[in-house]
Amino acid sequence: MNSSNRIELLIDPDSWYPMDEDMVSIDPIEFHSEEEPYKDRIDSYQRETGLTEAVQTGIGELNGVPISMGVMDFQFIRGSMGSVVCEKITHLIEYATNESLPVIIVCASGGARMQEGSLSLMQMAKISSALYNYQSNKKLFYVSLLTSPTTGGVTASFGVLGDIIIAEPNATIAFACKRVIEETLKVAVLEEQQETEYLFEKGLFNLILPRNLLKDVLSCIIYNILCLG
Repeated sequence: MNSSNRIELLIDPDSWYPMDEDMVSIDPIEFHSEEEPYKDRIDSYQRETGLTEAVQTGIGELNGVPISMGVMDFQFIRGSMGSVVCEKITHLIEYATNESLPVIIVCASGGARMQEGSLSLMQMAKISSALYNYQSNKKLFYVSLLTSPTTGGVTASFGVLGDIIIAEPNATIAFACKRVIEETLKVAVLEEQQETEYLFEKGLFNLILPRNLLKDVLSCIIYNILCLG
């Protein structure tokens, strides 16, 4: 499911107001692969998806409850986490902090964007810092929704920092992929060890929810948290 369909699934009609649509990636380290320059690749994905980057952020209503939401899109360079993706998410969190809004982030990512080198890795700390202020200092409420796949730096940072962490059924969720673990550590990794149901039994998530229940359950959780607050 792409990010636009996800927004349509969760957000009330005519209530979505996007943020930072004009933010676009540049080529900070002048990365060039054998296939095509990074900037050309960005341009190609923008044409194919109609998006400017691998996340859409904005403000909307969830069954009448005002929220701020970020939705990652795996179809845009595998949902990879570059500096613009992280700037948009950080700005969303900061806006929600100032306006005392709940935050939902829908994760779908292959991890940090290698074409931006260490700049991409730094963004994990940037988002985590914004969330710390939002959750610990301001006592506001963040829901992380893990979809398939959620891997790499997203799993290692904001993907698992939710006050409530929800995963979709049968999703692939991991830090390193099966192949990398097996080649590096020389151990066998079963497919199910990186799937929602196995990880739920290990205590990584609070809930497993199919898509048809997400909107109603999310709005119920957030409404009750706001009432208690």
